[in-house]
Amino acid sequence: MDALRGAGVNVTIMEPLEAFPDSVFIEDVALCIAGVAIVLRPGARSRFGERAPARAALAGHFETVVDLDSDGFVDGGDLLVTDREVLAGLSSRTDERGVDALERLLAGLGIPLRRVHTPTAVLHLKTGCALLDAGSVFSTTALATTGCFAGYRIIECPLGEEPAANLIRVNDVVLLSEGYPLTAKRLESEGFKVETVPTAEAAKLDGGLSCMSLRW
Repeated sequence: MDALRGAGVNVTIMEPLEAFPDSVFIEDVALCIAGVAIVLRPGARSRFGERAPARAALAGHFETVVDLDSDGFVDGGDLLVTDREVLAGLSSRTDERGVDALERLLAGLGIPLRRVHTPTAVLHLKTGCALLDAGSVFSTTALATTGCFAGYRIIECPLGEEPAANLIRVNDVVLLSEGYPLTAKRLESEGFKVETVPTAEAAKLDGGLSCMSLRW
């Protein structure tokens, strides 16, 4: 929270949902884009109860809050939003039916969606990548070599520091998990201002920086 505030954004903190321990990973439950909040359908049914509290919280910030109309599934961790499109990673948590519904909804907002395939060993697309600026993606080598970022400049994560790829750019600051000095050095050499954040506890559950907030 302090790092987000330090990067110049207002932070709203939701009340804890003790019955839903995965709710700390709020990014999976909604997509905030083009002035609209879309309540998603997480790929783990045990998380469906998180949607109503998220919907209520988002209604305080968005005039338009809509539910994804589908019997499929989409996790927000599989959605990489760029200035030109949304990349949707098909994974164990995001399926074709869910992405079909999201594509229709985004088309109504004038936003194209492009499907990509997440490697089977990776939980979410954004486990292995992040947007650094309008034309640059930070990515693990394994994900970059799939060709899913065609049209973007790719900055590869140093080998051995793959968990660092789940980072977030907030205004002019790149927030990076602690413990990845090679990644910090590479990003700084590319001209980015880097601030490190402790995320060791979240990492025990495959969580990273992008998972724990919704940003718009």
